[in-house]
Amino acid sequence: MSKHEHIAIIGNGIAGVTLARHLRKNSDKKISLISDESPYFFSRTALMYVYMGHMKWKHLLPYENSFWRKNRIDLIHKRVVSVHVEKNTLTFDDNEVLNYDQLVLATGSKPKKYGWEGQDSIGVQGLYSKWDLEQLEELAPTPKACSKAVIVGGGLIGVELAEMLHTRNIPVTFLVREKFFWNNVLPECSAQMITKHIQKHGIDLHLSTQLDSIKSNESGKVKKVVLANTNLEISCDLVGLTTGVEPNIEFLKTTSIATNKGVLIDEYFRTNISNVYAIGDCAERNYALGNRPAIESVWYTGRIMGETLAQTLCGNPKKYTPGNWFNSAKFFEIEYQTYGWVFPIPKEGNAHFYWKDADNEKAIEIEYEKSTGKFIGINTFGIRLRHEFFDKCLKENKKIDFIINHLKQANFDPEFFVSYEQAIQQKWQNETLKHK
Repeated sequence: MSKHEHIAIIGNGIAGVTLARHLRKNSDKKISLISDESPYFFSRTALMYVYMGHMKWKHLLPYENSFWRKNRIDLIHKRVVSVHVEKNTLTFDDNEVLNYDQLVLATGSKPKKYGWEGQDSIGVQGLYSKWDLEQLEELAPTPKACSKAVIVGGGLIGVELAEMLHTRNIPVTFLVREKFFWNNVLPECSAQMITKHIQKHGIDLHLSTQLDSIKSNESGKVKKVVLANTNLEISCDLVGLTTGVEPNIEFLKTTSIATNKGVLIDEYFRTNISNVYAIGDCAERNYALGNRPAIESVWYTGRIMGETLAQTLCGNPKKYTPGNWFNSAKFFEIEYQTYGWVFPIPKEGNAHFYWKDADNEKAIEIEYEKSTGKFIGINTFGIRLRHEFFDKCLKENKKIDFIINHLKQANFDPEFFVSYEQAIQQKWQNETLKHK
């Protein structure tokens, strides 16, 4: 590949920006970074803290505005309306055309909708983009402007939105279709604990409940929701649709780029078009990679994808090897971390070990092989444990006995962890004796 070739990147989220930075670090190629959302990269995971007053918008920008010019990364603040792979061109919403040699799709996600009546009413929104934050500030600045909000969907974005509105004293009703909050991801004991914690904060949590429709007034603004099966109506001024996200690839449907739910890629992020690649939330692997989902909507995997593809585009072909799965989140005050795999119901041949503190807000849950004791994964709640420790244990196929007996090594602050450590070890010993 010529060092003067032009690489166009559509999307300036963590995947696209990491790619651009590493391309510049390793090459002299011409780089165009395109986005219609924000001219500059921002930390999407911190959007909630702007609304809550903990940060200002400028704090979400990790780089000085001059960084991009200094590093010769051309920022294009426009929307791509069409891609012409046979001509190697992009057309923008102002009809301007851009030529490229290599194209990278890093267009991220958009909130998923399910065709509910009224889902496009004024006052119905997700929490993903800069526009969502701006719209929320406009619709729900105070309880006077927004007397009640209804959130649909029990995932991580939903609980973030509930906490945001709660900080402004806006009453929230939360509709969750599972038996307990996030029960499709967390085992039941953990899901119950998080459910109680959310309710403790005054959130009106409706479990095993689904949305039927959204009703609006004559001006097209939301006025109430109707619940499925019961026809119960809840008046509201805002509806947060947080039922997950899906790849933002609608504008590619008229191209010959192969898509399923996302843009289909191989282990080098290549699509079916030789000079078109995809990374981040919009990419869908066409091959299996352990237990990882085919579409990974996770910040750190977007970063790894950007770094890895930069190597390939600079002449050093490199496969995607993200290592062991991990993630983190926060449910009001309870911090959550996961390393490896803990399934809602243990996989065949596996078991779960669960320990919970008396305050019902600190817990760990470990999945392990029953026959060998091999450590599969751990969820932690309210206790910070080191990524490096568990990553090493997973790589070395350590057993659950080793994990339980070496938790002190994993803790960030062992002096405050002694009582939990002993209680966890005691419970594990009791369970081990019980099954002998």
